[in-house]
Amino acid sequence: MRADAVRNRGLLLEVALDAFTHEKDVTLGAIAKKAGVGIGTLYRHFPTREALIEAVYRTELEKLCDAAPELLETLGPEAALREWMDRFIAYLATKRDLKDALQAVIALGVNPFEHSRAKMAQALEQLLTPLGAKVEPLDVMTMLVAVSQNGDADQAKRMLDLIMGGILHGAAQNAEPQNAR
Repeated sequence: MRADAVRNRGLLLEVALDAFTHEKDVTLGAIAKKAGVGIGTLYRHFPTREALIEAVYRTELEKLCDAAPELLETLGPEAALREWMDRFIAYLATKRDLKDALQAVIALGVNPFEHSRAKMAQALEQLLTPLGAKVEPLDVMTMLVAVSQNGDADQAKRMLDLIMGGILHGAAQNAEPQNAR
């Protein structure tokens, strides 16, 4: 894709994310206008409303999963895991906000979630491995989903700190020589 096409696609996805999470019946024309492109440009990238919705969801999933190696490079293992957990909670909030829009995609027989769980588990495994944590990524994800259900941001932060503490404690125990226990 040409640079301007990549830029336009990114703008459309950004505007669509905001629109689909805040406006129930937003039109594609309104999304195109807000992105500063013509409706033809929108349709060249996303031939249907459902294609745009699915692309928005998949883009958010990719951002979350692609963040794992980047966070490890810049923050170190513990801080990277904690930051990723915060991002996971934000991702789940976005997914909830997209619920109505995603229902239209699902109604067409498309499963936008088909590979989501496996991709997130792989990203989480990348973050857990350097810590030496012998924890199942899906178990951690289940706990994070439970935390995301909480409407109290302060309590959610404390719960994430507890999860981190448990992971780090388990990793420390795994690192101890067998006879030191």
